[in-house]
Amino acid sequence: QVQLVESGGGLVQPGGSLRLSCAASGGTFRRYAMGWFRRTPGYDHEFVASISPVGVNTDYGEAMKGRFSIYRINANNTLYLQMNSLKPEDTAVYYCAARNTGVPSSDATQYDYWGLGTQVTISS
Repeated sequence: QVQLVESGGGLVQPGGSLRLSCAASGGTFRRYAMGWFRRTPGYDHEFVASISPVGVNTDYGEAMKGRFSIYRINANNTLYLQMNSLKPEDTAVYYCAARNTGVPSSDATQYDYWGLGTQVTISS
């Protein structure tokens, strides 16, 4: 079973950038497909990005395309999300998730393990 810990959130002005990290432990990180999701109060998890086990295949939510980039360094058991051109509507708690099957998905219900999240606030 893998444990996931997100970090890197914070308060950023509109137009700024942040890089989120997700450190994995307790499992074989390179076998998992990984995803980033976000959540705001009263709403379900919104798909942000996903990546295949060796990082070849990536996918993004429509609102994130061209601004966010997901990547992973398997040797360090770490997943990243580079977020640029941030907007106030990007404000949310961001979660990383791992899927046992190794097939990325945009469906939050398909993921088996979750971190506790990191708060991202975009405000001037």
